Amino acid sequence: MNPVLTIDPEFEAKCPPLTEDEFSQLEENILEEGVVLMPLIVWNDTIVDGHNRYRIALEHPGIEFRTHEKHFNNRYEALSWICKNQLGRRNLTPQQKKYLIGQRYEAEKCSNGASDGFRGNQYTNLVPDQLDHLPDSPTTRKKIADETHTSEGYVQRAEYYAKGVDAAEEVLPGIKNDLLLGKYKPKETDVAAIARASPEERREKAEQLKVIREKKARADKKDSTQRDTKRKQQTYETIDKCYEDMKDSKHVTEDSALVSLRYTARNMVETCDVLFTNFPGLLAKPDYKVQVIEIMQEPKQYILKLEGETDNEQH
Repeated sequence: MNPVLTIDPEFEAKCPPLTEDEFSQLEENILEEGVVLMPLIVWNDTIVDGHNRYRIALEHPGIEFRTHEKHFNNRYEALSWICKNQLGRRNLTPQQKKYLIGQRYEAEKCSNGASDGFRGNQYTNLVPDQLDHLPDSPTTRKKIADETHTSEGYVQRAEYYAKGVDAAEEVLPGIKNDLLLGKYKPKETDVAAIARASPEERREKAEQLKVIREKKARADKKDSTQRDTKRKQQTYETIDKCYEDMKDSKHVTEDSALVSLRYTARNMVETCDVLFTNFPGLLAKPDYKVQVIEIMQEPKQYILKLEGETDNEQH
């Protein structure tokens, strides 16, 4: 019979959630095997790794699982292990990696009093505001930087970022997952600022993270359009130059002219793709689509004319 385990919300929150497809695939694999192959890692009957496997087993009576007991001196050491274990996943987003590194650094500072190695749970009863005043630990920071192939500065910024993400989640539930999956990509300093803001200001600042992303998306789209326009302009200038060179050259052949024609046709297609991508309403809105088709009738008729002349020549 499977043991009854405890799910600690703080422990589970450190584990990046699976996507719906990933969870469905995991469930399908477990049902196909009829057993949970990988043991659940527990500490005093509390899950530290395997929350999804445990829930699937609960949903399907008869599915058995095994457990492997880990020993930790305190819950902060357990939190550090969870973050380190999750950092071994291959499919982490950059935001998830930064969050886990920041959470690991904070947990190890809490566990060891900002000195080398784990020294017990002297910070177990500290509240979050008091955690901000923990002494820094260059040794701990360097160790984490070396193990995660980052820098000490990155580890420090990751801690500020993680605190900001958690502060935003408290006032705006659901935004944490959106941030860590990259749905919104504000500056990390804007995220970190939420943890330092007063409780009254935090929700407004969390809401602004979405607005910042939307503004950036519009700016990126505008920049992309401008770059495409500039590239097309340069292309046309190149075509004009090639044409002038062809007129001045006595060695231009039909093969050379075909190269220029192919280049021109390809760029016409690319120009259409750019316009339709940046202005989807040209095809999505019926009035605009009618005009697009009308405009494209000229090159269409030209091609039909060429095809007709070719057919006549063959006959």
